[in-house]
Amino acid sequence: METMDKNETTRGTEHPLSLLANTAYGVFSELGFEIAQAPELETQWYNFDALNVPKDHPARDMQDTFYIKESAEPKRVLRTHNTNTSARALERVAKEGHTSSAFVSVGKVFRNEATDATHEMQFFQIDGCMIGENISLAHMKGVLVAFYKKVLGEEVEIEFRPSFFPFTEPSVEVHAKFKGKWLEMMGGGMIHPNVLRNAGLDPEKVQGFAFGGGLDRIAMIKWNIPDVRLFYQGDLRLNQF
Repeated sequence: METMDKNETTRGTEHPLSLLANTAYGVFSELGFEIAQAPELETQWYNFDALNVPKDHPARDMQDTFYIKESAEPKRVLRTHNTNTSARALERVAKEGHTSSAFVSVGKVFRNEATDATHEMQFFQIDGCMIGENISLAHMKGVLVAFYKKVLGEEVEIEFRPSFFPFTEPSVEVHAKFKGKWLEMMGGGMIHPNVLRNAGLDPEKVQGFAFGGGLDRIAMIKWNIPDVRLFYQGDLRLNQF
């Protein structure tokens, strides 16, 4: 990252993550997605159970999740991913009796892990989903390719590789070839039937795809920012973006 001239007069500007979030919202809005939000302090149901995460899944362990000490029920956690937004959005769609919809959200998530240049205890994720009567992985591919070409440039190459996530089946990892290197950007796939059932939707009538990944990672690649921790330290050198 370039250094600033000590004599240069600085002024308030939008944070790189805010710039990227606004760009993302603009791209997805043009593709027909509605902006959604959900709480950062979340119940275990929306953070884990509704998303088909097993009771014995490692992600539930204390070393990954911040559990809130309280006597009230249901027990709550600091959300470990922004996919709780999709869980709540799908539930709302079911209650309203709709069979087609699309949502996108950018929000802060929390992980109980050691920090380094590429890992933080808090970071931002972009998460989205689309449901309908004839939705396929081809639709997700088209949406995500359009998004990455918009934020990283028309020359960027996108590749989808098989993977596994509890809330999607089949699942894929999304990789972008940027400056000659393949980098994992996000995960996604077809929404698991159990997730649809938990939201009150009939998987025999409705299908959909979901995706999610780190916004910070995209910003680091886009602007060549070497350390993810710089986003949260008030470093004025970020003003150049």
